[in-house]
Amino acid sequence: MPAGYAFRPRAWAIALAAAGCAAGIALGNWQAGRAEQKRAAAASVQQVEVRGRLDPKHTVYLDNKIHRGKAGYEIVQPLQNASGKAVLVNRGWIAAGATRAQLPPVRTPEGEVSLSGVRLAHFAKAYAPGTAQPEGQVWQNVTIEHFGTWSGLALEPWVLEQHSMLDDGLLRDWPRPDFGVEMHESYALQWYSLAALSVLLCFALSFKRDQPKS
Repeated sequence: MPAGYAFRPRAWAIALAAAGCAAGIALGNWQAGRAEQKRAAAASVQQVEVRGRLDPKHTVYLDNKIHRGKAGYEIVQPLQNASGKAVLVNRGWIAAGATRAQLPPVRTPEGEVSLSGVRLAHFAKAYAPGTAQPEGQVWQNVTIEHFGTWSGLALEPWVLEQHSMLDDGLLRDWPRPDFGVEMHESYALQWYSLAALSVLLCFALSFKRDQPKS
């Protein structure tokens, strides 16, 4: 202890340090958990290959999909496979037209095709206000259940994010499953540093200079 100083912690300083430390640890743990979840998701990715015929009659345009700052759609079509069922395929991204009243045309290969990609339990869900079911070809979200009801097709209980290339003009620039791990780790370190700083500041500010005796 420095000469002429005494360690006299105050209750309010201890309370603030405890609150800052607890918040920093809790938020750091949350960010570290998100990083671990993304690592686990990347490790569990299942690559699959399917063969069949794409069905352009039941094309759905997933709305509000932005690619490099440009508005567009992700194209979902069923692929009829040899089992008699269909697999929903997110084929890729296409830019929106000049107006929303005119949907951009999608080129669909004829005949049997072989597609490879990532097998998913479902497509990512975007926020959609209200509970109204989608109508027409432009949807906010696609679920296997609603697509089956809408199309009358028997669907496999999983979906495909297509990664293989086709001459169809669609972009398949999908984010990696572990995208953002480094960001979460950086945030976790910042929160843990805040927790440590709260304790250090409380300790440093608790030293008081001794008053000379008269």
